[in-house]
Amino acid sequence: MFRTSNPTLRDKVFQNVTGVGQMTLGGTMAKTGILFLLLLATAAYGFTHASLPLLAVGALGGLGLCIATCIKPQWAPVTAPLYALAEGLAVGVFSLVANDVVAHSNKAQQYGGIIPMAIFGTLVVFFVMLALYATRIIKVTQTFVGVVVGATLAIALTYLATFVIGFFWKGVYDLGMYGSGPMGLLFSCIVIVVAALNLALDFRIIENGVTGRAPKFMEWYAGFGLMVTLVWLYIEILRLLMKLSSRR
Repeated sequence: MFRTSNPTLRDKVFQNVTGVGQMTLGGTMAKTGILFLLLLATAAYGFTHASLPLLAVGALGGLGLCIATCIKPQWAPVTAPLYALAEGLAVGVFSLVANDVVAHSNKAQQYGGIIPMAIFGTLVVFFVMLALYATRIIKVTQTFVGVVVGATLAIALTYLATFVIGFFWKGVYDLGMYGSGPMGLLFSCIVIVVAALNLALDFRIIENGVTGRAPKFMEWYAGFGLMVTLVWLYIEILRLLMKLSSRR
């Protein structure tokens, strides 16, 4: 989620690159599918072999590869698959932690399927947003872009500030927005909505890349951007389910 979601900046990335071939919608979807399968493979491994070092390797490796891909889109055919592999490890370990937290609570019977629920919820949001974008029910205007980008940056800064403050004051994680009370649930819902709206920005970037005849390797870059948003969305849905499980 720390990538820039500003479509203006990312449009320029498409305009300023050169290479062989031409980006297509089918090619982009195929590349995205490959990235998704790679992420699932390592997520399954992370889920069954969870450890703190594995989480660190996945999270830090994914962050480094994300930054490298944003700086050098030409590297995307290599860095995007590596990002999917690294991020899958982190997602798998986090999913196991979330599953264990719920399973060891007294709500295990009601929330035994937290992982399938999060996956299903992510897929539903993705296809709903795709339908809304394709039918132009959601129009990505400059106002829309400004609101979504501003909200995304605000959330990113909030998480970053919490992470830094957490080194000095552990009580920061006891704030209402991180709890399971009304404020915590509202905060999670807002973040999920913002993550979903970022999908519309990703769809617009893909559309602009195709119509602008971007080079073939940008299919990997576009698929990478979509995967970053989907991973963020999945994690936030999982966190919301964890909060809900502690209320019953």
